[in-house]
Amino acid sequence: MRTMDARRIKDLLDRVHAGSATIDEALAELRDLPFRDLGFATVDHHRALRTGMPEVILGEPKTSEQIVAIAEELSRAGQNVLITRLDSNKAQAIQRKIVGLKYAAVARTGTIEVAPIVPRPGGHVAVVTAGTADVPVAEEAAETLRMQGIDAVRVYDVGVAGIHRLLAQRAVIEGARGVIVVAGMEGALPSVVGGLTSKPVVGVPTSVGYGAHLGGITPLFAMLASCAAGVTVVNIDNGFGAAMAMGRMIGTAG
Repeated sequence: MRTMDARRIKDLLDRVHAGSATIDEALAELRDLPFRDLGFATVDHHRALRTGMPEVILGEPKTSEQIVAIAEELSRAGQNVLITRLDSNKAQAIQRKIVGLKYAAVARTGTIEVAPIVPRPGGHVAVVTAGTADVPVAEEAAETLRMQGIDAVRVYDVGVAGIHRLLAQRAVIEGARGVIVVAGMEGALPSVVGGLTSKPVVGVPTSVGYGAHLGGITPLFAMLASCAAGVTVVNIDNGFGAAMAMGRMIGTAG
């Protein structure tokens, strides 16, 4: 069974209409739509049709065996697989079962590309970090953008402590379809970026900082209280959520 996105369902219906596929063949292809029950997980094959992105596996709370079973089911259905919050030990265990798994250690993501990723037209999304310590969260966002067919341009370590570094990258930011800004400490960078561009800005607070930083609560509150109008904020360390939000904001058209 191939992935059940709108394009392939239309292709299936066209083949039935043209007589090149029988109704029984179409039923066999649609048998697992919209989901399949694995006992411990109900795999949503309908999600790509509804949202444009297949179900994503959150690896952190799952065993490697559970991740393998879900990934194999998604792959069997022709869907590309993205696993987030995947540590190296689980990744190695999964790679022994699924040869095609690619592991991005900094991002802590695993990917299995069953079908070509269709590039979205319209240009890049800038992924900006305040510091080097914010890069793992930014890489999670960049990998999630890539799996959506969105080109990510990285602008790293340009925080407000040396704001000239950010201003030197202004052309990249102004030319982006949207900007994901990842920052810990006091979390001021999204407000600054929000004042430099009219494009969507998504702020990601990170759990990087000292004492009164409170594990990311301080930058979260700072971003929510941004004086730059229209800055969107996701949860602490949620690079994945930022990239998914950006994908919805910019849509599929150029």
